This record gives sequence, structure tokens and C-alpha cells, in this order.
Amino acid sequence: MNKKLYSPLIFELSNAGSKGFSLPHYDYGKINDTLPDNLLRTSPANLPEVDEPTLVRHYTNSSNNNFGVDTGFYPLGSCTMKYNPKINEAAVELAQVANLHPAQPADTVQGALKIYRTLEKALCEIGGMSEFTLNPFAGAHGEYTGLMVIRAYHQSRADEARRKVLVPDSAHGTNPASAAMAGFDIVEVKSLADGTVDLDDLSSKLGDDVAAMMMTNPNTVGMFEKNIPAIAKAVHQAGALLYYDGANLNPMLGIARPGDMGFDVMHINLHKTFSTPHGGGGPGAGPVGVRAGLEQFLPNPRVTVDANGKLSVEMNSTAFGQISAWLGNFTVLIKALAYILNMGAEGLSKAGKLATLNANYIMHSLRDLFKLPIDGPCKHEFVFDGLADKSTGVTTLHVAKALLDHGFHAPTIYFPLLFHESLMIEPTETESKRTLDEFIEVMRNIALEASSNPDKIKNAPYETPVSHPDEDSAALKPILTYMDLCTTTL
Repeated sequence: MNKKLYSPLIFELSNAGSKGFSLPHYDYGKINDTLPDNLLRTSPANLPEVDEPTLVRHYTNSSNNNFGVDTGFYPLGSCTMKYNPKINEAAVELAQVANLHPAQPADTVQGALKIYRTLEKALCEIGGMSEFTLNPFAGAHGEYTGLMVIRAYHQSRADEARRKVLVPDSAHGTNPASAAMAGFDIVEVKSLADGTVDLDDLSSKLGDDVAAMMMTNPNTVGMFEKNIPAIAKAVHQAGALLYYDGANLNPMLGIARPGDMGFDVMHINLHKTFSTPHGGGGPGAGPVGVRAGLEQFLPNPRVTVDANGKLSVEMNSTAFGQISAWLGNFTVLIKALAYILNMGAEGLSKAGKLATLNANYIMHSLRDLFKLPIDGPCKHEFVFDGLADKSTGVTTLHVAKALLDHGFHAPTIYFPLLFHESLMIEPTETESKRTLDEFIEVMRNIALEASSNPDKIKNAPYETPVSHPDEDSAALKPILTYMDLCTTTL
């Protein structure tokens, strides 16, 4: 461990008797008199004792170790880590938003319900769908919701034999997990050499036991699935539904709509495509849209409007159930709507085009030093299969770690599983040419250094708090508490 960069834990800064804050004198008797004995401590809490300057400096220094889109380039493939406009944050900090309570009567939150309804209609227009629910909390939560809609659809037709979901090997990793959670059996569909779905393999697996096919388009190797009309026709002829994983929707904005391609159900990651914060487990939002004829299966609660324009929150008896207690992560929904309204149709279309341009610019600038397994124009992201020169022993993991010393977050590595040394790069539209050029220069220098001095790259990073942890021990014997740390040699 680099001691210079290591930030001590707050417990390590503790000094007996130090105080950072004192509570005012309490004049109303002993607070313990109001608590039952089984809730009282038998010994004092083991809390750190530090003065206020030490406390403030500790958390300020700790925060400086975090990396995010506000601190540097974050080319995490398949995750669309675009910049989050600060005006969106200001919108959700307004008292009219921050002080709302989800249990308020609908009459008192007509404005909030209008925001919900407005975003729902905007997503319908963007996705080519009939209706959306904004209740799911994340992309995988949206996948599960969409699959439950599909399950409810087949159950309504007494078609209980449809227990299989087809998932291409180029799909997002959450697809098979979500389908399994919804009670389906997973069948993998193979890809061709160009990364697109093998139609012959798909045809051999379609039958009256298939409930749906899940597709990510563009797929996880950044290629557009050009045979969607044929795929949709085959899936529908088999009596199944076609599901669109919208995690890669960003380059499609204003160019193509999943509903127009023949998809029946889709989810959209608001924390990807529409610039709301992403990472760290939340907050997120994964709205689910459906084509006409499937609206009644969307989960409760639902926002409805009567002939007089009055909005209300209703429960629908035909819904498959609930996947959230209320109406989703409301502040995330507001941020997404603010982004959509600020960009407008023209701006959203331009964003998709710029995302595609940026990805192709990086790809073509590096393809002489990195192995490009699939040739041809990509969409918003692309995948290298490690370095072109395999003789040095420098792996994708080494390249990713070397990037950290240069102020860049590593791209997604070892995914998708189609290639042994996958290095997936997605620049998004929000990065300038200057940033892209800096990234390209660093990547080229790493590749050249790997040939001339491979050990230097293999031992990177050199400037991070932790350089080369024992990854096996970290997984098998994680340090989860301060007491664990006290018994561990760093």
C-alpha cells in the first residue's frame, strides 16, 4: 500500500477526550426514562473521538479519493456514464419537491403527478410505446418488471406452457438473471462473427414453449442488430413477445424507436440515457414501456387522468402486482424530465449521433495497437480484444490498471464474454475532442510501453491508494469492519 496516498480511517484518528460537537443541555428528565430496557445499551458505543477540523479534513480527503464523471473521463462500456447537468440537481432541491411525501392525497400533489405523466408521455414518444410505468428503481428491476408483464400476458391467454426466454450471448448480463427471477428458463442464442444474432440458431430454438426473446440493441459489442424486422417476425409468429433492453438506447435517440422495430416491451435506464446520477448502487430508474394491448398488465400503482384533467393514483385489478410501494424514485424522474425538456427533440437526436461519432473516433485511433475483433462502424461503444501484440504478456487487466495513473477510469473489462480479453469503451457524447485525444494518447503510450517495458505496465498503478491487492484474499476474506482492519497487516 502507498502510505503517502492512504487516507486513515476515522477510528485511527480518534483521540480520547476530543470533541467536535456538544449537544445542548436537556432539561426534561432522563431520556432513558422514555425507552424500554431492552433498547438501552449496556456499554457505551465505540465511537471515534475527534475535533471538528480533524473530522472535516478526514471526510474531505476521503471524498477526494472518489472517482466520478465530475472528476474525470469515465469510459465504462455498456453503462453510458454521461455528465449530469447541475441544473437537474437544482430542480429536485426545490422545496416544492424536497418536502413532498408519497402518502399525500392526490389533490395536494397534482403538480408532481403531472411531472410523472409528462415524463411517461415523453418516453412513449422516444421509445415508440403506448404506455410506460416509471415505478421500477433500476435497469435490472425494469427487466424483471417487463418480464412479469410478459408472464401476465401469457397467463391471461391460459398459455402456461411458455416457460422459456431466449437471450443472445451478446446481451447484457442482467438479462438471464432477470428472466430467471421471473420464473423462466433461459436459452442462449448464438451470435455470428459480426456480433449480431444468428438467425438460423434463433429459428431452431423458437417454439410454442417460448415466452419471449430479450435483445440489447445496439448489442454489447456496439453493433446494431440490422435483422430486427426478421427477428421480430419470427418471434411473433412463434407466439412470443420481443423485449428490448434499453441500456444502450443512447445512440438510438431520435434515430430509431424500439416500438417501430417490432419490440413489444422495453425498459429505459434513466440513469444512463437521460443523465441522472449513476453508480454506487443507486439511485436509479428503469421505466418499462409496452405496446398497445399490454397496458393493463403494467404494475400498480398507476397515474391516471379523468376527462377534466384531474390526476389520481389508482390500482388496476389486471396489473401483475406491485414492484414498488410508490411511484418510483421521484427525484430521479424529475432529473430525467429536466434533461429531456432542456435538450428537446433536436438535442436528443444530436446526442445519439455525437455518442456514435466519439466511439468511432477512438476506435479508429487505436485499432493499430489494440485487437479489433469485429470490423466496421460501431455505435456508441466498441470492444477490443486486448492488445494487438500478445507476446508481451500484458493483459486487459494490466492496461485497465495502468490507465488509473493517468486520471482516467478504466473501461469495462472482460465483458462481454464473447472475447477473451474484452476491453469495452464507451465515451458518450458529453466528452470533448480534447478529452478523447488525451485518452487516445494515454492508451497508445500504454500499448507502446507494453512492448518496450512490459513489467512497468504489469506493475501499475503506482499512484493509487491501493495498487495490487491480493484479489483472492479480498474476495474470500474481506475486511468489512474497523476491528477486522486492526488484525490485518496492510
